Amino acid sequence: MSEHWGAGADLTGHGTAGRPEHRRQSMWAGWLAFAGVLMVILGVFNAIAGIVALFHRGYYVAGPEYSLVLTLNGWGWAHLIGGVVVAISGAALFSGSVWARLVAVLCATGTALTHLVFLSAHPVWSAIVIALCVMVIWAVVVHGADARTGSPW
Repeated sequence: MSEHWGAGADLTGHGTAGRPEHRRQSMWAGWLAFAGVLMVILGVFNAIAGIVALFHRGYYVAGPEYSLVLTLNGWGWAHLIGGVVVAISGAALFSGSVWARLVAVLCATGTALTHLVFLSAHPVWSAIVIALCVMVIWAVVVHGADARTGSPW
């Protein structure tokens, strides 16, 4: 029996010293918490960028050298709505559920693709956001199985 349960363990769940053994959560589960916090931050930043585009018309300048598919008003609404969705999906990652991980990967992919369009307008910021989105996708896909039901904390 000790081969299956480990040396010194018994069926009562107590270790060799009579203390209860606690299942340790994988240290990689912290990456899921990191991804959730990062998505909330990125979502808030995108929502703020959308609000600025909608209410402060002179802040962003769209010249002929930038290939924007939408008008500045359209991109403002896209960033505002997309930012809220990304922040909510990041908060949902704390549940550890499979659906939250799937939505988080889809939102991070969408955010990265959106910032790919803005690469010529804001190269440094867009590159940073794309890199952070790749980190979120990696954390969720590679370490998603380390999530337990409930909070990843």
